[in-house]
Amino acid sequence: MSVITRESLLNLETYAKERSQRREKIMPYKRRRTVHLGPNVTFLFEDELTMRYQIQEMLRIERMFDVAGIDDELDAYNPLIPDGRNLKATMLIEFSDSMMRAKQLQVLKGIEQKTWMVVAGFDKIWAIADEDLIRESEIKTSSVHFLRFEFTDEMVQALRQGASLSMGIDHPNYAHVVSAFSFETQGALLLDFV
Repeated sequence: MSVITRESLLNLETYAKERSQRREKIMPYKRRRTVHLGPNVTFLFEDELTMRYQIQEMLRIERMFDVAGIDDELDAYNPLIPDGRNLKATMLIEFSDSMMRAKQLQVLKGIEQKTWMVVAGFDKIWAIADEDLIRESEIKTSSVHFLRFEFTDEMVQALRQGASLSMGIDHPNYAHVVSAFSFETQGALLLDFV
């Protein structure tokens, strides 16, 4: 697994100078790693580059200079980098109306546990959700979850040989499927495997 270190980050001044160029490059990169599942759930499949950008942005927003604060950000985001045998994703549950969002987060409790991926010809790979902390209360789910999907060597080999990758949610109040990832997205994610 690639690990982002404090020494590998840009200082705030350098990042400020390069930010617009970096943003211009990362946005299309992130789009290739994004999957929309139904009208209200989006997955951003993370890797070292997306996490590096996220950390740099958090440090910029928080104007973080101190070592302890930077280490806290690294501790929070490094675990979201795939280790070569899995895919990791940020799951965003999005409703533009705040009243609707509050209601739907109650109705969608447990959605992160009902999320899966499939390599054609294999069984479902169920998401392992929120290993960092509990993001769900007794009455509602969170609008953000962090998911991990573990693949076998055989699954990765099948993907490399052209098997399709699909994804879905089997929640009783939100059942949606993407039957096959685009060539571009699948190709981008295939690079996460060793």
